[in-house]
Amino acid sequence: MKEIQRFTLADLTLPMKTLFSGYLLVIGLGLLFAGGQIMLTHGMADGKVGLSVDDIVYSYYGKRDEGSKLIAKLNGSMKDNAPPEVRLSMIKWAESGASQEEWDEKISMDVDQYCAPCHANIPGLANITDKAVMDEMLHVDQGQSPSTLTRVSHIHLFGISFIFFFVGWIFTYATGISQRNKAIIISVPFLFLMVDVLAWWLTKWNPNFAWFVIIGGFGYSMSAAIMIFTSLYQMWILPRRKAHPVDPPMQ
Repeated sequence: MKEIQRFTLADLTLPMKTLFSGYLLVIGLGLLFAGGQIMLTHGMADGKVGLSVDDIVYSYYGKRDEGSKLIAKLNGSMKDNAPPEVRLSMIKWAESGASQEEWDEKISMDVDQYCAPCHANIPGLANITDKAVMDEMLHVDQGQSPSTLTRVSHIHLFGISFIFFFVGWIFTYATGISQRNKAIIISVPFLFLMVDVLAWWLTKWNPNFAWFVIIGGFGYSMSAAIMIFTSLYQMWILPRRKAHPVDPPMQ
């Protein structure tokens, strides 16, 4: 028996269209800002603007061949945040054993001046003005820790799956798309989300999996964009085109 769709996006009442559109627009804007946040964090891991495979490797696998986390950051994403002479003095301090005496006399003051404005005030950034935290930064950079990956993974999976659920639910009322193709489009972001998160863990184990992180993120972003734009088009533009299928002739 052929399934009959009860109503379409074009048939929705004005309040329902407003509700759905407001949600989709906010989610779309949120995805754009999420992309910007990725560019400003992971995208700067190699010290260069733009997301690359190296950025993913450095973020999850780490820079295990470049010494401590502090040196890796000073040569990478933090390279331009302090004068060259200050950066070099911090690197030499770390390479020479990170003595407490030199920390007290000079390094701590440089950290207070150039690092503290961000690291002591922005949540999520390591507060390296604390010597105990700085000592952790002196260890070899092995990327994200398992505890951090566990915390971020479950938040990522729970939060983004809710977004895709509601975007996909709205998209189910679209017309002109077969039920099979709808099912494929709706399932794609969930599949790519799992690929993205699992690739974090695989990249921490082997840097060759970094490509899957980029593929996963790009895949669910594109599929979500298709559903959002299709739904908005069918709610607001498609009804007007149906009402005026042919322009009246010019007099």
